[in-house]
Amino acid sequence: MDLRQLCQGFASTGRIEAIVLRPARGEPAVSVNVAVAEPGRGLIGDRRAAGKQSGRQSPKREITLFQAEHLPLVAGWCGLDYLDPLRLRRNLLISGLNLVGMRSPFPDTQLEWAVGHEVRIRITGPCDPCDPCSKMATELGAGSYNALRGHGGMTAAIVAGGVIRVGDSVSLHAVTTRPAKISTDD
Repeated sequence: MDLRQLCQGFASTGRIEAIVLRPARGEPAVSVNVAVAEPGRGLIGDRRAAGKQSGRQSPKREITLFQAEHLPLVAGWCGLDYLDPLRLRRNLLISGLNLVGMRSPFPDTQLEWAVGHEVRIRITGPCDPCDPCSKMATELGAGSYNALRGHGGMTAAIVAGGVIRVGDSVSLHAVTTRPAKISTDD
């Protein structure tokens, strides 16, 4: 088996543990059991979905994800006994999969993920913590910026929209490979 094949193999499926919407900047995040994902906008009811209408949102960051298994680690690094996912302000809390592994390390290969029965996403990159003076640092306290570095989650683009529910499975749906570009330089 070569490295490309290894990067497409997963021992289990993931699960949506929580869905978080941020209605507006500065307002508390809210937990919901069901959300609608729309390509080009994000989760309806989230501030990013409203921002896309004005052209402010990157298509690579339509939705944010956080690794459920990292909650106790980040809580400990922040000196907290427990970390409520609402405080992180990431849209989807996912268990059972390594979020970093959900993104292909090969530029010519993309992994498309099924979230429930309708939604398809593509992981686009890390969701690094914002500026150390941001709301996140204020929310979680001293040292939280460094606690989240490398553990801030991932961003994703929505390939196909639909309904996402807490408890939905997350599994590899498709692998796409683009042909290599041919150079015309001699």
